[in-house]
Amino acid sequence: MWTASATVLACVTMYWQAATLPSMGTDLATHLGRNVRQLREARGMTQQQMAKLAGLPRATWSNLESGEGNPTLHVLGRVAFGLQVPLEELLATPHADARLTPAAEVRTVQRGAATIRKLLPDAVPGMELDRFELPPGVRMTGMPHTPGTREYLTCESGRIVLVASGETFELAPGDVVSFRGDQRHSYGNPGKVPAVAYSVVVLARATPGPL
Repeated sequence: MWTASATVLACVTMYWQAATLPSMGTDLATHLGRNVRQLREARGMTQQQMAKLAGLPRATWSNLESGEGNPTLHVLGRVAFGLQVPLEELLATPHADARLTPAAEVRTVQRGAATIRKLLPDAVPGMELDRFELPPGVRMTGMPHTPGTREYLTCESGRIVLVASGETFELAPGDVVSFRGDQRHSYGNPGKVPAVAYSVVVLARATPGPL
């Protein structure tokens, strides 16, 4: 069941309350319309297709993209579900058509001695794209995802030992393993040089429920 967190709900409520002010309401409606249109077009879908996917009338979707809509939180939730993005992304300042993101601004996380770096500066709906760097002798436990999720691991350099679904795989450069991402798994570097791998996680699609 798809649910919105209290933090997201508070964020949306704050923005929507601000929209009652004439000077801010126009900007928010414009941002919403442009974001919804850009996200739909990036998926190569028509308004009719997206409206059906979100469980909304075509006229409602069209009105949102025009910047003239005044949607309820329920409608916003349906739109976010259809596009597979967080609610706050619908109201954020639209991205430019092209931009450079400096390396220092791309998110990097340390998990023990392992380094996990996002491959893209923006979230990709329904996917996670990461670069792993494991020093020699380091082992990292993966985080199980929602049921039905698939993960694809590609070894770029060094050697990677993947334990997943009760099996052990040793990857050399260029090798790829696909496995269930909803089960316990781990990545290890048995070699004497750093190992680098790329992970693509295809998240299982959630089922919409009441907001």
